[in-house]
Amino acid sequence: MTRFRLTVEFDGRPFMGWQRQAHGPSVQQAIEVAIATITGETVVVHAAGRTDAGVHGRAMVAHADVDKPIAAFRLGEAINAMLRPAPVAILACEPVPDDWHARFSCIGRRYIYRIVNRRAPLTLDAGLAWQLAAGLDEKAMHAAAQRLVGAHDFTTFRSAHCQAQSPLKSLDRLDVRRNGEVIEIEAAARSFLHHQVRSMVGCLSLVGRGRWNADDLSDALVAADRSRLGLNAPPDGLYFMEAIYPERTKNI
Repeated sequence: MTRFRLTVEFDGRPFMGWQRQAHGPSVQQAIEVAIATITGETVVVHAAGRTDAGVHGRAMVAHADVDKPIAAFRLGEAINAMLRPAPVAILACEPVPDDWHARFSCIGRRYIYRIVNRRAPLTLDAGLAWQLAAGLDEKAMHAAAQRLVGAHDFTTFRSAHCQAQSPLKSLDRLDVRRNGEVIEIEAAARSFLHHQVRSMVGCLSLVGRGRWNADDLSDALVAADRSRLGLNAPPDGLYFMEAIYPERTKNI
């Protein structure tokens, strides 16, 4: 048996999310079916994280155990051939030790949320970003975002369906930057709650529009009450960017 590490890029629009679902297609299922077709084996693909329906992946990391003798390069190429025309691609495939685990060996995760701040309808970015027509003050958003950095009870920013045992998380970074009409919000932490990034982005958008200020954001955090959430951003603009491991800490 060989354990293979896979780096996966995907467009989340056709899928119900990363995790296999009974009621619709998933990225995990697409890859598992491809490997089964190649090897004749039933495999389970484990990932560094889960993404919701409509959320995208630039470099999701996963692993699968394969009994059939096969070179990593050949397996990666074969999976890509089987995946077509689904918008999923294996960017890298490499053997790893048997005790390496895509989820449990991961020590950090990084997401980016993209907002296109313009009045004209989205064409190339439709489904790949959140369009907000009203002007946004990205500097106010960044300043307010720092209120969320650190160790907190993120109950307010946690989905009611979250399965995490505790709402306590430590947010390492939450940066807001603008490049022309595009605003990117980058979040980094060891792990995140379900909907945490989208919920933080939604509230920061209220700050950017002048409807909330930094104190309002702090008050929502301290309340530890989901009903105090101002807004949950849509999945369109969210991208899983990087999974960090002890042996490979540079940005992907």
